[in-house]
Amino acid sequence: MHMTRPSQARRLVPALLAGLGLLVLTGCHITITNLTPDLMRENPSQLYTISARVKATSNSVDRSTIQVSAVIDGQNREMHKSRLADDVYEYDYPLPAGRDKASYYILVRYRFNSSAPYEHQEAYTQLQMLRFDRRYALPLEINRGPVGGRVNVLGGGFTPQDVVSLGSAPARTVYESPNSLSFFVPAVEPGRDYTLLVSGGGSPVNAGTFRADPTGVTVNPASLNLRSGEQRALEFTIPTPAPQGGLLLDLTTDIPESVIMPEVVVPEGATSVTITVRAGKPGAGALYLKGFGPGEITIPVAVSAQ
Repeated sequence: MHMTRPSQARRLVPALLAGLGLLVLTGCHITITNLTPDLMRENPSQLYTISARVKATSNSVDRSTIQVSAVIDGQNREMHKSRLADDVYEYDYPLPAGRDKASYYILVRYRFNSSAPYEHQEAYTQLQMLRFDRRYALPLEINRGPVGGRVNVLGGGFTPQDVVSLGSAPARTVYESPNSLSFFVPAVEPGRDYTLLVSGGGSPVNAGTFRADPTGVTVNPASLNLRSGEQRALEFTIPTPAPQGGLLLDLTTDIPESVIMPEVVVPEGATSVTITVRAGKPGAGALYLKGFGPGEITIPVAVSAQ
């Protein structure tokens, strides 16, 4: 006995949803294997391929009459044979603006071998739900680097509000585009693997794991004694050339009104950088550099009045 298509109400019942690779046998004449993944990542073309393998399992089926459609949100969309396989059919679905999911099922119409004008027979899958992931991260091209190194994160759905974190440590994050972020490895404990999380601009995205590697820095001079208004050069040297994007030395101070200094970045390929420190108001404290060598590098600073 041949089955007919489900009513519109039945097609909308969530219990009918099924995943990739659903196999349907209808009337022992046609099998349909859905090859479409349940979740697809957003792409710039906004075209998403629905595909299925359709096979006639009975010699009574006239294979030349097989017609395959994707019924999406109740509308028939003709599927065409794939160039990859003769029994695979495809349809490139143009996702309407603002949509992040679509319901569909695969419908196959065919005739039996006969000179009589029999009506088309039908076979179909259960209702499927196709979802589109607009926010995601691709596997990291670089999954380890030194504290202060700059690392790129590629994916989709990024916003200027996003911040990359290694474990619980937020990193200085640079928004480049909806498909690209970069971050500087924060001063976390080196030699460990951390979960990389992108959050702040939407649902959190797991970008994989990242290992922070140790490296050392030497500072010359090791301390500063200045008068207000005086300037002094401070050199930072690392043992190996800075990685692509440069190496950020996250230098801080507990006397910001006494010490005026620029950001410290060792240029890509270089092993040292020199900055100019200018003395402000009188005070005593230190410069601090975390994540390089054991513990924390401390550079005592004393600023006296002119």
